Amino acid sequence: MKQFLTLLVLVIFLSDFHTLSAQETASSQEEIPSNYKKRNPIYDYSEKHLNNVDTIPDFASRTTKLKITGTIYESDGVTPAQNVLLFIHQADEDGNFELKRENKKRYVHHRGWIRTDADGKYTFYTFVPGSYIYGNELRQILPVLKEPGKPEYAIESFVFDDDPQLKDSCRERIEATNPNRILKLDKKEGLFVAKRDIILGKEIAAEY
Repeated sequence: MKQFLTLLVLVIFLSDFHTLSAQETASSQEEIPSNYKKRNPIYDYSEKHLNNVDTIPDFASRTTKLKITGTIYESDGVTPAQNVLLFIHQADEDGNFELKRENKKRYVHHRGWIRTDADGKYTFYTFVPGSYIYGNELRQILPVLKEPGKPEYAIESFVFDDDPQLKDSCRERIEATNPNRILKLDKKEGLFVAKRDIILGKEIAAEY
C-alpha cells in the first residue's frame, strides 16, 4: 500500500510538471509574434521600457570607444521629437557584421535601441566600425527610425570624417545634401565623441 501511494504521488507530480512545462512552452511561443522572422529588427528590443541612452554589445572591450549624441527634431528642424524609436546596427572593428540567431531569426550582434523623451535627445555608446578588408565600402553605422503612428524607415547612414574611403567626390555629394551624416570625431579621456542630429522625414535612405 505504501509503495502504491508513493507511486501515485510520483505520477501526480510528473503529470503536474508536464502540464506546467507545456503551459510555459505555449506561453513562450505566444509571446513571439507571427511576423517575428520577417519584421524589421527595430521591433526586436527586449527592454520593456526603452530610454534615450543605450550601449552597443562589446563596447567595454573595444579600443575605439565612441559616444554619439544628438537631438531628433520634428520636420520643422526646431521642435524636439518625443517618443521616437531609433535603432542602429553596425559592423565590428574588422568590418564584419557578426551574426547571431535567436528564435530561429538571424540578427546583427552589434545593435541598439533608444526612445527619445520630451527633449528629443539620444546617446549611443558604441565603437568605430572597421572597413571590410576585401572591399572599399565606407565605415558606416546603419540607422532605422520609427515615428509614433507611422511605419519604420531607414535613414541615411552615419559615416566618418577620417575614413580613407570617403573620397572627395563622395564627401562633396554628402556635404551638399546632408552634412550631418559625417561624424567628426573628437577624442576626450580615451573616448571618441561625435554629434548627429536628425530631422524627421528629411533624410530617408534612397535604397529603402
